[in-house]
Amino acid sequence: MIRSHTCGELRLENAGHQATLCGWVDSYRDHGGGLLFVDLRDRYGKTQVVFNPESGPQVQELAKTLRSEFVIAVRGTVARRPEGTANRELPTGEIELRANHLEVLNACATPPFQPGAMELPGEDLRLKYRYLDLRRPDMQRTLVLRHRMIKAMRDYFDEHDFLEVETPMLGRSTPEGARDYLVPSRVHPGSFYALPQSPQLYKQILMVAGYDRYVQVARCFRDEDLRADRQPEFTQLDLEMSFVNADDVMGIIDGLVARLARQILGLELALPLPRMTYDEAMERYGHDAPDLRFGMELIDATDLAREAEFRVFREAAEAGLRVRGINARQAAARYSRKGIDELTELVKQSFGAKGLVWFKVEEGRTLASPTAKNFAPPLLARIAERMEAEPGDLLLFVADSFEVTCKALYALRKRFGEELKLYPPGTMHCSWVVEFPMFAWDAEENVWAAMHHPFTAPRPQDLAMLASEPGKCRAQAYDLVINGSEAGGGTIRIHDNQVQQQVFSLLGIDPSHARQRFGFLLDALQYGAPPHGGIALGIDRWVMLFGGLDNIRDCIAFPKTQKATDLMTEAPGPVDARQLRELRIKTDKAT
Repeated sequence: MIRSHTCGELRLENAGHQATLCGWVDSYRDHGGGLLFVDLRDRYGKTQVVFNPESGPQVQELAKTLRSEFVIAVRGTVARRPEGTANRELPTGEIELRANHLEVLNACATPPFQPGAMELPGEDLRLKYRYLDLRRPDMQRTLVLRHRMIKAMRDYFDEHDFLEVETPMLGRSTPEGARDYLVPSRVHPGSFYALPQSPQLYKQILMVAGYDRYVQVARCFRDEDLRADRQPEFTQLDLEMSFVNADDVMGIIDGLVARLARQILGLELALPLPRMTYDEAMERYGHDAPDLRFGMELIDATDLAREAEFRVFREAAEAGLRVRGINARQAAARYSRKGIDELTELVKQSFGAKGLVWFKVEEGRTLASPTAKNFAPPLLARIAERMEAEPGDLLLFVADSFEVTCKALYALRKRFGEELKLYPPGTMHCSWVVEFPMFAWDAEENVWAAMHHPFTAPRPQDLAMLASEPGKCRAQAYDLVINGSEAGGGTIRIHDNQVQQQVFSLLGIDPSHARQRFGFLLDALQYGAPPHGGIALGIDRWVMLFGGLDNIRDCIAFPKTQKATDLMTEAPGPVDARQLRELRIKTDKAT
């Protein structure tokens, strides 16, 4: 080894010993009189290195050439820092290395930004020079966290008799909800592999094959529109189990969540994690992944709206629409008329709501608003009672379809949670949402669409409704929700060939199409398929949540931008014409 210790390793007990350190120059200070200080950094920490006249003239002269991000090796004596100069914020802050030998292993051109700077540069610059960005201690801590979480996951599942089995990256294109990334075959011109959106079909085959507990840290690919918590290539903790029901799968994950919360965050979570149905989540919170770190539930006032003289409320209720609201407690003074107008534009422009009706609660629980004159005082009192209003509260209502009221009020609730600081930093709430609908109606295609995927099993008590009322059929599906983010989703699978064919038919997948796309699975279901189910957990998102971050790109070593490009390698990019000829592909760049 070139080095004897890392830059985060030396302590007072090493004083008087010789040590050799290697790393990057984090900062450089020339105090004059031949006294120079360098903070030397590696991924383990920082150590202060001192160059003084005792270092020797050649070492001193070379030290004067050092600049930020030079890579150096330095040897010297470990010593206690002088009285009053210890840095209590650094684990190595009580010692320094007094250098007697210096070697510049690699000089550094002037970097476009300093990895040790307090202020971050723009994200595009960080991604273009990712090798510099990855030197930042925050990035290194995040990747260490990611490593430790994945190791803890693997250890946990190994203790529970799961086998890690790798599934293919080159498979067949199957409809799973998003566009596939396709890979042309040179050997089979005109045919394509697809990169896996998930190992779904392979892990079901493993269950048929008798590997009753499978797990994999799996790379997955989806060609879809991106956002802060989504990437075209991502990593998931994928698992499948045989001879289980939904409670069994959720119980295994409960234990994993509790262990990681304890090991990573020092939190003790009560088990089992709480559960609510999809219908309850939508009714109470307007979303299927509700943030339960705070209250502010959606409250229905449709029955009261029918009695109102206010036409917006009354006509909406009479038309079969919904009038729902939220109570932003003690927020009346926080939001001026201009601020409320901004909230109104948000629900109108982003979610198609016709407007926002608001009241500020004054002394005596009276409701003040330009629209208050359109309500009889007794009805205003009943609205205040329904909303559990207190002086200083801000009440907001949306009158529209159930879907629009869900989306608009969910967005307001989320915004209030952040702006009003309704939950302490570091709080974590984990829960399950269960009993999702099997299908959603696709009006454009005039066909049912799977809410999860086409291999999801209906609840046994709803099986008969597949033929008569598919819209009322509930799935054996379950989503893990952490702090208002979907952290995992799974289902019990269909293991009966006839039921699978029935679901395909409802989804508009005719027998020949089903045979073409899923023939191997349909065949496997005829050869002793056990009841089975599983779940996939988004590792990137878990790291983001456990690390208290708000951008999934900070949890991945080499992420893509929102336009699915790699600014460092400039991927995607053109390829040689020869490669295209070998693949028998012609491109059409016309827009």
